[in-house]
Amino acid sequence: MGLKITGGPSTPPGYAKIVEALKKLLTEKEFSSITWAAIAKTAGVNEALIYKYFGDRRNLLYQVLREYLEKYIERAEEDIKGATGAVNKLEKLILCHFSAYREARVFARILLLEVRNYPDYFESQTYELVRRYANQILTVIEEGMHCGEIRNDISARYLRQVILGGIEHLCMPAIVYGHDFSPEVLTAELCRVILRGILPDKTTP
Repeated sequence: MGLKITGGPSTPPGYAKIVEALKKLLTEKEFSSITWAAIAKTAGVNEALIYKYFGDRRNLLYQVLREYLEKYIERAEEDIKGATGAVNKLEKLILCHFSAYREARVFARILLLEVRNYPDYFESQTYELVRRYANQILTVIEEGMHCGEIRNDISARYLRQVILGGIEHLCMPAIVYGHDFSPEVLTAELCRVILRGILPDKTTP
């Protein structure tokens, strides 16, 4: 199941064309080199319409990312519904994250390489969705600590950052250079490294 942006029935056609135009251009070049005029030409609209809907290029970028994130978070929440146990849920969330980066390279490039250059991104509504996903991981970790499935002598927040950082660093070269990768293999490798360190020591009396 790939991540796709699809406008709702009330989405103006021009709005959807502009979003799709930026997505297309991002497959060809970095955001910093994409001009207002190029977006308008690719979308087949005038520049005034882009300004009307988005105000500036960065707001357009954040909106594209926001729509990807909404789809991704919905998918992640669905993936862990039937999972039992915190470790199983973590594995499913990690696999979902890797899979999203592999299937939607524009999503990965925006999130990993583009928006972090702009301080106002961290104050945007789009970033609140990133926090929502990060809090989802934290909740699962704390659940595991509470029930004894994950050792509780480590920081849940630091563990979350290690997981998120591990996901990014393992797939970053492929994202940067356009190479393929296996979400299943990377999930297995990351879980092997991390989960063996957070499971309770069964030999302790």
